[in-house]
Amino acid sequence: MDSDALKSISIDELWNLHEQVTSTLVRRIAEEKAKLEERLRILDGADNSNGSKFGRNRTRRPYPKVLPKYQNPRNPAERWSGRGKQPHWVRAQLKAGKKLEHLRIA
Repeated sequence: MDSDALKSISIDELWNLHEQVTSTLVRRIAEEKAKLEERLRILDGADNSNGSKFGRNRTRRPYPKVLPKYQNPRNPAERWSGRGKQPHWVRAQLKAGKKLEHLRIA
């Protein structure tokens, strides 16, 4: 519709046209949103079923408590389970010539 045609229409007719366009836009946007949400739900379900680490609402599995295996002979309160980076005291003991077996908790 060109601007000359719109100039010749009465205000009531223009208002009716505006309401029709608005209602059509609202309906089409709602339909498009529903389609996109359905696609997102399908993709999200596919991610979770694959075991993807990026899936939504995925909780980590509980890990068992790891008991310490090694103890600092100079400070018995310092303990290490053997996992992760070696603490400074372990590295210092190894550098001093001790072996990891010497630090093991009996």
